[in-house]
Amino acid sequence: MVTNRFSDTNYDDFDKYEAFEEQFNPIRADRQARKKRRPKQVPLNIEMKEKLVEEVIDPEALLQDGFRMTYQPSKHESGWLRGSLQWFFDEKLISDVQAVVKGGKEASVYRCAAHESTGEDFLAAKVYRPRIFRSLSNDAMYKQGRAVLTADGETVHENQDRVMRALGKKSAFGQQVAHTSWLMYEYFSMQKLYDAGASVPKPYANGENAILMNYIGDEAMAAPLLSEVRLDRDEAQPLFDEVMRNIRLMLDLGFVHGDLSAYNILYWEGEITIIDFPQVSDVDNNSQAQFILKRDVTRICEYFERQGVRSDPRRIVGDLWDYYGAAQRQKLFDMSFDDEGNPL
Repeated sequence: MVTNRFSDTNYDDFDKYEAFEEQFNPIRADRQARKKRRPKQVPLNIEMKEKLVEEVIDPEALLQDGFRMTYQPSKHESGWLRGSLQWFFDEKLISDVQAVVKGGKEASVYRCAAHESTGEDFLAAKVYRPRIFRSLSNDAMYKQGRAVLTADGETVHENQDRVMRALGKKSAFGQQVAHTSWLMYEYFSMQKLYDAGASVPKPYANGENAILMNYIGDEAMAAPLLSEVRLDRDEAQPLFDEVMRNIRLMLDLGFVHGDLSAYNILYWEGEITIIDFPQVSDVDNNSQAQFILKRDVTRICEYFERQGVRSDPRRIVGDLWDYYGAAQRQKLFDMSFDDEGNPL
C-alpha cells in the first residue's frame, strides 16, 4: 500500500495561478477568505502567554485527534512534528511517535508504532526540517537536468511560466515548489527502486513535509549506519557486491544516488539497506553524472577497503559507465519508429 498525501487535490475553485500553488501546498487556504475570517487581535497578558506555552510543550496536548506521542519533543519541535505527521495518524498508518532515531541538518527520522492495518510493528517517518533551518545551497549540481516535480509526481513544464518565475525569484511559493520537488524525488526514487528489487526501504506514504517507510531495526535499537560497523571478513565481499548491484539498478533506472557512502547505508542482521535519495541525479541530462557516480563508487570502495575488500574504483566506474551506455544503445535499438523516424 502506497499513499500520497496530495493525490485528492481539487482544483475546481482555483484560477490558474492558485491551482499551481495548490499543487505544491495543498493545505493552503484562500488568503483573502482567511483575512475576512480573522478575528481582531487582542494582546495577550503574561498569564495567557504562559498557559499557551505550557499547552505547546505538554505531550498530553498532542493526544487530540488521535495524535499520540510517547516521544517528548522540544517546544519548537512539537509543532513541526504535529504538522508533518498528523495526516499519517488520520489515515491510520501510524498510532504513536516513539523515538527519534536519526537527527540531521536536513531531516530527522522517527520510529513510529505502525497502525495494525499496515501489518507492520514499526514504521520510520523521515521528517524534513523547516526550510529556514535547512541548507540546500549545494544542490544545483544534483538538480541539473532534473524536472521539477509536483506533489503527485507530475512534471512541471517550462511553459508553466508562473511556477518557473516563482522558482527563479525564490519567492515563498517558489521555495515551496523547490521543497516539494526535492522531497518527491526522494519518495518516487525510493518507490521505483523498491519495485525493481533494490535494497531500499519500502515507501508507504508521503506528506507535505515527511516520508513514511518501513523501519529497519527493532524496539531496542534502530539499524546502525554501515560506517559504524566493523564487518567480518567473510561478509564484507558479499555486501560490497550487493552495493554494486544496487548502483547498477539505479543506472538501469537512469539515475545515480548522488550522496552514496557508508553513512547512507544501514546494516541490520547481515544485510544492507540504502537510504537518503533526495539528491538523485539524472544520468542522461546531468553533465556531472559521471563525476557523481565516480564519487559514490570511490566512497564505497574506500569503506570496504578498510574491511579487507580489494577493488579498483576507477575500473568499476568505467565498467558501469560502459554498461549504462550499452544499455541505452540497446533500448534505442529496441524502440519502434514511425515512417518519419519518430519514436512510437
